Amino acid sequence: MKKSILLASLALAASLQLGSAADITGKVTLKGTPPPEKPLDVIKNDPGCSKLIVEVPKTRFYAVNDKSELADVVISLKGVSGKSTGAEAKPILLDQIKCEYIPYVTAVQTRQTILVRNSDPVFHNVHPTPTVPGNKESNKAQMPKAKDLEFTFDNPEMFLRYKCDVHPWMFSYVSVFDHPYFDVSGQDGTFTIKNVPPGKYTLEANHRKGGIVTREIEVKDANVTADFIVEAK
Repeated sequence: MKKSILLASLALAASLQLGSAADITGKVTLKGTPPPEKPLDVIKNDPGCSKLIVEVPKTRFYAVNDKSELADVVISLKGVSGKSTGAEAKPILLDQIKCEYIPYVTAVQTRQTILVRNSDPVFHNVHPTPTVPGNKESNKAQMPKAKDLEFTFDNPEMFLRYKCDVHPWMFSYVSVFDHPYFDVSGQDGTFTIKNVPPGKYTLEANHRKGGIVTREIEVKDANVTADFIVEAK
């Protein structure tokens, strides 16, 4: 009887704890006019990729729509560390499609598996170039339709770059966090950070070209809305 009461109490405490977590949602918009994206004309020198691409690729510095909604902004909680669940988290996929990395900007936890796929009928090489000590640089060949390559990183790092040396216009940026409280804004500028415990936090929006914007928030027992404005530079 006592054991049953104890188990019931633990289950109730766990449910209350889970119930206290909340989501942080918001939208990122761009203020100002971004500089024009530049065409990457090196494509004309590669016969394999030139057969795959209808339009000449351009730089992807500002992924903004006609409503000024800004994608590819990394939003995260600051001052949260040592809470990574990356080793148990579902892998994320970085694909090579028509000689471009998709997605261009993404984020993972430390020790979370990054799968890199070659969906193209051409040869690529996958070359992550971390700058934080302890994150290992590697350079692996990947034939067309070959098995996915696997990568993990042990230390937090913003905008860790992946590139293809065979096709030097191909880049992707992966931010690595030591906790699960982050997201990357979508094409409509929206983001959601799920299951945030109650507390006061600094929320940071980081864009590769627009820089960093922060705001102070408090999470209680209800979802929180936090919008950001990033200025074009």
